[in-house]
Amino acid sequence: MMSLGQPAAWLLAAAYISLSMAPQAKAADTEVRANRMQVEYYPPSDPAHQMLYDMLKERRALEKLQAIFGPFRLPIDLTLRTVPCNGISNAWWQRPYVSVCYEYLAEILRSMPKETTAEGVTPSDAVIGQFFYVFAHEMGHAMFEMLDVPVFGNAEDAADHFAVFLMLKFEKNEARGLIAGSAYSYRKYVQGSEVSAPLVAFSDAHSAPAQRYFNLLCLAYGSDTDMYGDFVANGHLPQGRANSCKREYNQVAFAFLKSIRPHVDQDLAKQASEREWFPDIDSEIAKK
Repeated sequence: MMSLGQPAAWLLAAAYISLSMAPQAKAADTEVRANRMQVEYYPPSDPAHQMLYDMLKERRALEKLQAIFGPFRLPIDLTLRTVPCNGISNAWWQRPYVSVCYEYLAEILRSMPKETTAEGVTPSDAVIGQFFYVFAHEMGHAMFEMLDVPVFGNAEDAADHFAVFLMLKFEKNEARGLIAGSAYSYRKYVQGSEVSAPLVAFSDAHSAPAQRYFNLLCLAYGSDTDMYGDFVANGHLPQGRANSCKREYNQVAFAFLKSIRPHVDQDLAKQASEREWFPDIDSEIAKK
């Protein structure tokens, strides 16, 4: 079980939620094939999340992810689901589920900018970017486990890199929106030039939020220094780190090529890459 960051006590709660929502066991099917993604919108227990539940279903948000992740050839069916978590905001992978709490998604909506930011991040970018990032991060954990991909280093950083690499495979403008939107979630951690935190915060398996922010920007910049050059020009990505970003991106791309790409149906991947997945939804968000 992996998550984006939560005290260890949450592991028991997550296990309880997974067991309580588990369907009846089915006969084993271990054929390795594409299109093994399933989706489930589990009804929210908090009435405050009903609007969010309705919006996700109306937008077919999980079905979009189902199609995007569909080209991966997997040995089991994997279910992407949104679930109630008794007031706890979290996301995790536990075979065969990638689960994201309504509480987590509600935080995304509450924290989105009311209008386009000075850096060009729209409310739509912030919502969709963070929505994709959390599911793709947990999908990274799922892929590493199901495909027996060796991870040399921190699995949480590797899952972050997996998510960002997938974002960068979208059409350039759509990728730009996903990157900027997901980076927006870390804005509160990078407002000043100095950061203080309890020492125990650095004992977490996840890198510190500010570090994850710079890692995200660095991979994007390393993939296309022209497209993401403003990250450096505007001072969001320090030049000292930017100098190594091309190498860092190439390292992630090589790992994906060797470890993940052999498990991708290339015809389905090509079809997926030619679609527009995330049209602008700013006007719809404003109505909610």
